[in-house]
Amino acid sequence: MSRAIHLSMTESQARDHCTAKSIGVSVIEPLPDGGVRLVCNSSEGAALIRKRLKKELITGAVRRNAHGRARSPIEGWKT
Repeated sequence: MSRAIHLSMTESQARDHCTAKSIGVSVIEPLPDGGVRLVCNSSEGAALIRKRLKKELITGAVRRNAHGRARSPIEGWKT
């Protein structure tokens, strides 16, 4: 099961839910069309969030901000 979840809530709301249930979070990033992408440290934590916040789940494809670096097969990570 994926540790990544898309939720229709603010970053602080998602963080509060995870803190209240002692769920470790690897990444929380805002989505350009609203909501957040939450990556839990464990699949068990992700399953608990999906169960508790099923009304807040965003299903289907979501657009993410392009903020990563391009990888070159010869040079490694570009600077």
